[in-house]
This record gives sequence, C-alpha cells and structure tokens, in this order.
Amino acid sequence: MSSRPEAGRPARVLLDAFYIARAHTILAYAAFLGALFIGCALHYKKIVKNGIAGYPEEWFPSVSATIGDWYPERNVFQILIALNSGPRLALVLMQYYLHRNSNSWLPGLVMVAGVIRTLSCGGWVYITSTDDHDAHDVLMIGYIVLNLPWMFGSIANTPAQYTHALRRRRQMATAFFVAMIPMIYFFIQHKVHRIPGAYTKYSFFEWGLIFFDVMFDSAVELEVKAANLQIAMGVSLDRSPEPNDIVPAQTADALAARVTSVSSEVEKVTQVITRADSSEAAVVSPAGSSLDQLRSSANFLSDLYLSFIYWSIFTSLTPTFFYFSVWELAIAGHELSLLSVLSPVLLGVRPFQRWCRTRAGRTALHVLSLVGLGAYKLESPLHRLFAVAFATMVVNVGAAVDWTDTTDKGVGYHSMLMGLGFLLSSIAKHANHSNNPVWPIVNEQSGGYNKTGLLLAVLAICNYAIRASTPPKAKTPAVQSTHESTGSWLRNAISLGTLIFTLHCLIADPSTLIAWSWTGYPIKGPVPHLHGSLTHVAQALGLCLPLLLPSLSNPLWFACGCASAYALYALSDWPGYAGGLGFAVFLMSITPGVLQRTARTGHVAKTYFVAWFVVIVFYFASVFTVAYAFVPGGVYFRERTDLVLLAQMAGIALAFDWSRGKVSASRVSVTRPVRSASFAALSLLCMLSLLVTMYRWPMAVVQPHRPGSRLVRAGIWTVHFGIDNEGRDSQRRMRDLIRDMELDVVGLLETDLHRTVFGNRDLTRVMVEELGFYVDIGPGPNKHTWGAVLLSKFPIINSTHHLLPSPDGELAPAIEAVLDMYGTPVTVVVAHNGQEETPLDRELQAIELARIMSKSYPDPVLYLGYVVTQPLAQRPAPYEIMVTDGRVHDIDETDWDRWCEYIFYRGLYRTAYARVSRSTITDTEMQIGQFVVPRPESGAIVDDHDSRYLRTWKEELPPDHWFPMEYYHETGGVRGHFYHVFDTPLYYKLPEGVAL
Repeated sequence: MSSRPEAGRPARVLLDAFYIARAHTILAYAAFLGALFIGCALHYKKIVKNGIAGYPEEWFPSVSATIGDWYPERNVFQILIALNSGPRLALVLMQYYLHRNSNSWLPGLVMVAGVIRTLSCGGWVYITSTDDHDAHDVLMIGYIVLNLPWMFGSIANTPAQYTHALRRRRQMATAFFVAMIPMIYFFIQHKVHRIPGAYTKYSFFEWGLIFFDVMFDSAVELEVKAANLQIAMGVSLDRSPEPNDIVPAQTADALAARVTSVSSEVEKVTQVITRADSSEAAVVSPAGSSLDQLRSSANFLSDLYLSFIYWSIFTSLTPTFFYFSVWELAIAGHELSLLSVLSPVLLGVRPFQRWCRTRAGRTALHVLSLVGLGAYKLESPLHRLFAVAFATMVVNVGAAVDWTDTTDKGVGYHSMLMGLGFLLSSIAKHANHSNNPVWPIVNEQSGGYNKTGLLLAVLAICNYAIRASTPPKAKTPAVQSTHESTGSWLRNAISLGTLIFTLHCLIADPSTLIAWSWTGYPIKGPVPHLHGSLTHVAQALGLCLPLLLPSLSNPLWFACGCASAYALYALSDWPGYAGGLGFAVFLMSITPGVLQRTARTGHVAKTYFVAWFVVIVFYFASVFTVAYAFVPGGVYFRERTDLVLLAQMAGIALAFDWSRGKVSASRVSVTRPVRSASFAALSLLCMLSLLVTMYRWPMAVVQPHRPGSRLVRAGIWTVHFGIDNEGRDSQRRMRDLIRDMELDVVGLLETDLHRTVFGNRDLTRVMVEELGFYVDIGPGPNKHTWGAVLLSKFPIINSTHHLLPSPDGELAPAIEAVLDMYGTPVTVVVAHNGQEETPLDRELQAIELARIMSKSYPDPVLYLGYVVTQPLAQRPAPYEIMVTDGRVHDIDETDWDRWCEYIFYRGLYRTAYARVSRSTITDTEMQIGQFVVPRPESGAIVDDHDSRYLRTWKEELPPDHWFPMEYYHETGGVRGHFYHVFDTPLYYKLPEGVAL
C-alpha cells in the first residue's frame, strides 16, 4: 500500500488487490467459525438436537442450526457476512477483470453467475429455515446450482501460467462436488431412515462444503498477487491521469507469459486447421466472436434436446403396444408395430438416403417426429400406437443418418449426443416419478409435460433448420476402412443392436438396477427413489472415458464388463448394485466407439436393419422369461434371464477386435470444443440428477391415520401394470383412491414394471413421495414374476421375499413382512396366486402361503392377496388350504361373490369391510379391511365365529371407524369409484368385554 499526497489534491492510495481477496477469506471463515464457537459455548445441546435425536447421539451441529437458530451467534454471523459482501462482490469483479476477453463471452457469464450466487448466498443466510423453509431451500439449492458455472467457468478461464490458483480451484471444486455424495447419503439416513447420529456425520460434510467453497474463492488472491493487480483510490477528477497513475493489470512478465500462451494456442489451432487428420470431427477456427460461441452453444443444446426426443419416442413404443398384450394376456397382433424400428432399411433406396442427408430432408424428419410427441392428445390407445409407430420409423431413419454422418461435426459428435440424450431421458424419468414427461402414455392429469416438450422440440428444430452449414469432411468413414466396409458389417450390426437393447433394458431408468438388487427390510442396499442418481453418475463417468482415453486398448475392459454383469445378476443389495454401476460405466464407455465402428461399414441400410432386428429379438426373449405362460414355446425361455444376459455379453463382445488383441470399440474422435461441451453437459446433468433427488426426497410424515384408536385400514389391489383402460399411466389415479380411503397398509399386485415393455417404471414413486409410506417393492425383474408391492404407514421391521412353487405356470411372488403396529408385531403377507389354468400351481402355492401364515401362530397375521378360488371351496382349491392350514379367518365368509382377491386375518379385531369399484384404472376392484390392533397386555383375543360376525351400522361405531361418505353409490361416487356389491361398507361390533 502506498500514497502520494499532492497540494490541492486528495491523497492517492494504491492498494494491492490481493488484500481484498484475503479480507473475503478471513471474514467468511470468521463468520462461520465465530458462530460455531459461540453456539457451542452457549447453546451446545440445543444446536446439536434435531427432530430425530439429541446429545449424545448427535454431538456436532449443522451449519443451519449454528448460524440461524439462536442469539447471539446468528447475529454475529450475519454482521460478519454483511461486512463480507463488499469484498465478495469485489472479488467477482476482479476475477472478471483478469479473465475478460473480447473474443469470449464465458468470463462475462461467470461474472453474472458470481453476482447472482452472491445474492442467493445473502438470501439463504438472512432467510433461515425457521423464517421461511421453502424460500431458504430454494435459495440454498440455487446457490449450489450456480456453483457449477462459477467453479467450472473459473477453472476454464484461469490462464495456464497461474498454476497455483488453477491447482487450488481444481482441488477445491473436486472436493466440493465429491463431498456432496456422502452428505446426501447421511441426510437420507437422517431424514428417511431416522437414524440417530446420522445428522452429525451429515454436518461434517456440510461444514466441508463451506470450507471448500471459501477456499475455492480464495484462489483469486493467488491470481491477483501473481498479476500484481492494484487498486488506485483518491485520483483527482479534474485532470487526466498521468502515466504513473495508470496501474498495470499485470506485470511485464505476466503479460509476456500471456502473449506467449495465446501465440501457442493460435499456432495449435492453425495446425489443426491445416492438417488432414481424419480423426477430427469438425473444422476448428481460432477464437471466434462471442456471438459465434453463443450460436455454437445453442446448436449443441438443440442437438442434445433432439437426441432426448429420439430416446423419448423410441422408448415409448414398447409400453404403447404392450398395453394390448396385457389386456389379451397373449400375443395380440399389435406387437407387429415393433417392426417400425426396422425403418432404416429404407435408406437402401439411394435417392431417399441422399434426401435424408440434406438439411431439408433431415429437418423434415425432425418435423415428422413431432407426431410421436403429439400422440398424447389422441384418446384411442390404438390411434396412439399408430402415431408412435410412425414417429419411431421416422426417428430411426434419422438416427441412422446421424450415426453415419460424414458432414457437420461427424460420427464422433453424434455418438456423444446419443449418450448424452439417453442420460437426459433417464434423468427426466427420475424427475417425473419414473415416467418420461413427453411420453404419449402420460398427459397433464397423469404427470406429463407434453406441451412443454413439444414447444422445446419446435424451437430445437427451428435452430437446426436455420443454422449455418459446414462443409463435408475430406474423407468419409467408408473410404477410411475398406476392410471393415466389406468384411465386418454383420458383427458390427449385431453388437450395435445388442448394445441398444442392453442400454434400454438396464439403465433407461435409474432405479432398474436397484430393483435388480433389492431384497427388502432391514434395508441393506440402495433405495429406488433415493439412490437413482448414483446410476446417473456412473453413466456420466462411462461417457467420459472415451473422451479422456484415446483408446481402451486392453481386452481386460470387456472382462470388467462381464464381471460387472455377473455381479449384477448373482449378488444382492449394495454388492449387486455396485456390479450394476460398473456395468453402467462399461456400457456407456463403449457406446461412442460402437457407433463409430458401425458407421465405418458403409452399408447403412442392411447394417441398421440387422441391428434393429437384433433389438426386436432381445425384446421378445427378455419378456418371454416371465411371460412364458402366455406365448407359444415360452417354456424354453422360462426364467432364463441368465441366458439372455449371456447372449447380450456375447453380442457386445463382437464390438471388440480380438484378432489384434485390442479394444477399438472405445475410440471416439471429437473436436476440442465438442469435448469441452460434452464434459460441461455431463457435469450439469450429474448435478441436475442430484438436485432432483434432493427435491424428490419423500417429505410427508409416515404415520398411521388413526393412532389413537389403534385402527389399521388395509387394502389389496391388482393394478394391471399401472396402465389404465385408456392406456395412460395410473399412478396418480391410484394415489387419489388410496389417499381418500386413508389406507395404512396396501398390497399392490402386477407391479414389476422394470422391463422394456412396461417402460422401466416404478409405480410406488408418487405414493411414497406424496402420501408418506414405507415401501417394499418385492422380488425384482431378475426373479421372473409380475411383481408385488407393500406400502405401509407402519415401520417395516423385516421382510422376506418368496417365489412360490410354480411347476406348470407363471412364477408367483410373495412378500412376508413384520410391521410394528402400535408396538405389536403383525405379519403382513402380500401375494399373487397362479392362474385358473394351472390347478397344481395354485394348490402348491396355497400350501406354501398357509405354512408362512401358520408358522407365527398365535401372533397377528394379515393376508392381502390374489387367490384364484371360490369362497369356501374345498381342497384342493386354495381357499380351504389357506384358511384352515394357515389358521386364519376370512374377512367375511358370507361374501360369496369373489374370485381372485381375498383378505385373511388372525389376532386382530375386524370392524369394517368394503369393496370399491375400480373405475377405469384397472381390471380389478379394491378390497379394504379395517381392524383394531389389540394391546399386548389385553390377553387372549376373542375370535370365535359368533363374536366375529356381530354386524352393526356405522352409527353405532365411533366416527373414526367410518369409511368416506362420498363414495356411496347414491351420491354418484368419486371419479368413478363407489362402494359396490353391498353398496355400502360392512361394519362389525367388537366382542363384548374386549378391553383395548
């Protein structure tokens, strides 16, 4: 610091700019650490206490509790942060001053992000969660999101000669985002699983984010010190600055270094332009104008969105046509629509192929694909199928054109877009309760954002149509490799088709891998709606590998993929899911290389025809492993997922060049701008997925509806794979009825939708998030059942998954769970019995279910299931076996008009029984039983026949025993639901003398 007084003029002060950056660091740490010290000294046990536990289980406070809850630490913190606001904004401006460049808009974007980030920081600091929880959370999430452009943009802008600043920024940014993963994990342990002590572990990582964030910003001090940046204060305004008054932004050495760096970059760019390197995918020009860079970014985002639209339309085809298959329970003929994926064979017509490769032709294909997005407006499922099949034909022709592109940015560019679009479609499902928001099976009422998707698609197509053209490459892929164009097109086609199916089958939805590894309670593995982001991170990491490595040149990489696939299939819980994550990395890493190698064959029509034919074969083979009872020859596919997975690995193996002992499938050629854009997109998509997980955390309190009366209201419902009569997703309609009936325990059947033909969906997402349930999703897709789900308002102590004996027909699932109902362990069994055509299966399954229920006698049992039998039917029919051998009671044996849904119980007092019509949601009604759970000290339960059938009117019972009045038939019901068969719920008295 220096000053130079001058007569009649104010003193001029020169301040080294690094002092301002240092002041920011000191004030920031002083604010947080000061609040932590004062809080621990004055209110230690109060700030470590949370809604789950207190001291000594929780012994370290969170950031929010430290800075926002108590006086005086809150006020000390806010005063110091207020003092820090000036240095913080100055830090942002100084960084922009050092990084500004007339040829790039990135420094300006980073500055804007830094200013907004500072304002959002002030927002969550001064608006605490106690003041306004939503505003606090929105501002906090906004701050974290803005750290992406701030941190990555700052790293990108840092000149190479500022090595210390660059190293600190990279280290702190890496630590910041890596620390978020365990922080989110421990928050889930605290918030969802309510584990004492988990919040303390969460708090350490939360404080770590503060430390890393401030340390990242402190790198500005190193940068301005190296640049010798100074700030002049007190210069008179009545004269022009003298030469000595102008403070250099950088020393001569720093300027020389920057000039040398720029000259080096220009020389590199010139070399790239002049060399005829066939691996480059676009012509690269020196640093262009800001407008050019903005156009380039807009083009990339438009292409990424169009890739997302491709995957959205393609993945919507199978659930659209399989609607007809599940209604027919057989091959219905609509499966022929799957042949629409073979449309690339049309590219064998040379004039048509040439037209498709023109800008006008490709634009026309994009426009025609909008038919698939607009199909949601069609009321008829058949009409929707026609529209989606047509759109699939169009987009597959377009995909074949793009994936063999010899102009624009080339195959490498489109191969990266293919992977990025696939990842984006998976994130969109993760954000929208496992449904793609632009699928035709969803609309505004069922969770769709179809109009928004259409609008964005139109904007992306307009961008594509009007953007400037780039010249074709000097060498086409076909010319580069005569050997591959003549000798290996078949194996490349098989490997591509196998890869496409495997991607769709296993990682099109982030929770599919979790469903494969799920074993029940106590939870020993990932949870579908909370850990799906890990799948996305694995996918992103896999897509990074071909960008970072010029070639995965060792065949051991394929061995790693095989080992991961085996772990996914053979192991459970976290080990099995870890295998799935490794497989996701493997699949995404080879995707760009497989596309590039296939493009070099030069035989577009027959190559892509065979590739998509392989996809069709795998579709049928994979669904026949569970649908074998309904198709000719299905017995040969029965429960053979292992063989299907083995065939998948064999097909993928063809992408590897074993003759030369190296893996050429992973090589990807893209330009530096494309590589940078891909890295940025992958980072943003990963962060978007993590933010979605945070936003979708189930926040509803999980507690029974009537704890004071010790009531349990339980329902059983066969939901027909989550597709209603109109072919729409039925999650929200199911939610509405379950909510209105105030069910505490729900058994759902036909729920395993983690297959390509069902759209890889999870029917529990909406209900778990919005209604508050513990959930056991039952046996996964690798167990070859149609699925069973248990939703419970009571804690699930433990659960066991059963595969019931099925020698002749379909494999039947069962969930045996012990619930903590008001302190009493109650065994709940949810099961799906066999079909009428397989009497031996039904008999053996009934015997096994009776054994499960009887083994806990005389403890309470509640059975909610699908049993194909008539009431009171004698052996070998399932009814007598289950009631007699299982030592349970029918909820009402006089209800003779039943066929497949039954509620049995033991050790509970039944007070009501209702049958509710299905409306148009499914093909089966909902049955509901209401029970009182006796206190453990109440003694032996009175359950003789006469005591169990003391019928009464609802008016003789307390109002909390009444079912909703709106659902009586004479009032018209609600949304098409009403009490039927009896036209009213049946009510029962408690036996006399029973003390509850």
